[in-house]
Amino acid sequence: MKILYYDCFAGISGDMNLGAMIDLGVDKGFLISELAKLNLSGYTIEVSREKRHHIEGTHVNVILTNKQDKHPHRNLKDIEQIIDSSSLNERVKTTSKTMFQKLAEAESKIHGMPIEKIHFHEVGAVDSIVDIVGAAICFDSLKIGKVICSPVELGGGFVKCKHGTLPIPAPATMEILHGVPVKTGAVQSETTTPTGAAILATLVDEFTEKTDFTINKLGYGIGSKDMDIPNILRVCFGEKTEEPSYGKGVEREKAVVIECNIDDMNPELYEHVMEKLFSKGALDTYLSSLIMKKSRPGNILSVLCNPSKEREIIETIFKETTTLGVRKYSVDKFNLKRDFKKIKTKFGEITVKTAYYNDKIIRVKPEYEECKQIAGEKNVSIQEIYNEVSNLVKPDDQ
Repeated sequence: MKILYYDCFAGISGDMNLGAMIDLGVDKGFLISELAKLNLSGYTIEVSREKRHHIEGTHVNVILTNKQDKHPHRNLKDIEQIIDSSSLNERVKTTSKTMFQKLAEAESKIHGMPIEKIHFHEVGAVDSIVDIVGAAICFDSLKIGKVICSPVELGGGFVKCKHGTLPIPAPATMEILHGVPVKTGAVQSETTTPTGAAILATLVDEFTEKTDFTINKLGYGIGSKDMDIPNILRVCFGEKTEEPSYGKGVEREKAVVIECNIDDMNPELYEHVMEKLFSKGALDTYLSSLIMKKSRPGNILSVLCNPSKEREIIETIFKETTTLGVRKYSVDKFNLKRDFKKIKTKFGEITVKTAYYNDKIIRVKPEYEECKQIAGEKNVSIQEIYNEVSNLVKPDDQ
């Protein structure tokens, strides 16, 4: 799988993104020719090599040749018409319009106005349209399988715009990145613009600091500011090996195993401990025998649980056992798809658990506690009840 990773240690803006994409390998001639399909006039694109803090990359400058067109009051419908009337492919059109939709929704919420009445100022200008549509063109050309992004640096301080003096991060930026991991205050300047935020909110599949892929190429998009930190957007083009398919119906999830060794506890207490652990959310708990120091026989108490239950499980082990310490490790848990249903037997209704793999029934098992109760009531063996269920419900390959 092809991975695009945004390392936003100094934020992101529209021009920084275009610079990073060209630095990564998008042909500037191709980008300019595709942008020409918008039929927008009044601008030229200048691409140059520049440095920030001794790091070299690509700087993109959208130069307005018609200064009076710098901040026209376009609304969302006006911009969508420009995009829809172009000869760009449908993927680029959809991605571009999604970015503008996110901007419009943010402005609508901030100003308390219907979305159709929102008039863009800065983002309605030609240079911002180029930044956003250019981002969609570059993304489409790279044929990326997944986009990942680091926590986003937003900066700090205040900024002047058409609405007056606003705090940094700008309200629109904060609204667009709602729910996204961010950082603030690296510099007293705007590091992430609403345009940059809209690009990330549209393209990124996962925000994380974890980079478990092979980096094949790096690109640096140079910003226009001189700050205490490099005004640079770093992007990585990488590859991740596809995980093997485990078959239809197999669910994979993260789990935690918590263990401890015990050699000084009354064995009668284990039943109570295990019941307590299940009540606290354990998915499974079991004992394994071992020989400890000084040849003492002991047990390993192992508990499988979801990561969210880790604290409660550890607390229960400390309170209910004699151990002085525990260990834990993460595991991948694979589960077959299953369901529970009642079936009618000559002994009465019994709940049966059915497991599926590749849309086929591969396992059928009656609920033990129900069979145990019925066996006592009917004075029959549990095995006889199991045999009855097996005759009524069989795996698909039998």
